[in-house]
Amino acid sequence: MNKKKILIVDDEEGITRMIKMALEQTGHYDVCEENKPMRALMTAWNFQPDLIILDVMMPGMNGSELAKLMKADRRVKDVPIIFLTATVTREETDEAWQQNVIYIRKPATLPELINGIEQSIEAAKVNGGDEWIAGSQ
Repeated sequence: MNKKKILIVDDEEGITRMIKMALEQTGHYDVCEENKPMRALMTAWNFQPDLIILDVMMPGMNGSELAKLMKADRRVKDVPIIFLTATVTREETDEAWQQNVIYIRKPATLPELINGIEQSIEAAKVNGGDEWIAGSQ
């Protein structure tokens, strides 16, 4: 079985470490952590993830800015992106899911993360990677 490669970008090392451990323990994911948003694009080039999880609020470059850079780069533009954030309400995340925009609210449960990951990867396959990014619609 091929493991799906997930890149997590969050300035809080504890968050990325916890998510990495939880996802890798399922046996279905290979996870790379990046805690410096300014290095995330280079990390994505090297790791070639199947999906990127971005924190919204980070110093130096926020998740929306980073997502725009990634979607403009031919090497990673088709990789689906999920925003992980504490700044949206449960109602906003539920509404976003109905519009194929995925925000996962911190603190997230493992089933929420896995559901978001799997839905995003599947939707990207169906849509050919076109505009499947949290917050782009």
